[in-house]
Amino acid sequence: MSLTLWIVLHAAQALLWLWVLRWGGADYLEGTFLSGFIFNNFAPRWNAEGLRMAALILLVFCAITFVAGLFFPSLRCWVHGAC
Repeated sequence: MSLTLWIVLHAAQALLWLWVLRWGGADYLEGTFLSGFIFNNFAPRWNAEGLRMAALILLVFCAITFVAGLFFPSLRCWVHGAC
């Protein structure tokens, strides 16, 4: 995967997690079926605080995998499944 595509994919992921975490996305997704697609099957039962916590954890994981992929290009295939 090219470096440009790597950066674009991680920027999109980070914007999604920031939307949930900071810009009202958790309130919008609370109790909806859509939250099950974004997080997991149990997410529709979570309140807004639980969705924010999951978004924070996933944002940290996204940042770690982004930095790892910058320094080790072979990890880019492992994280997104595309080489």
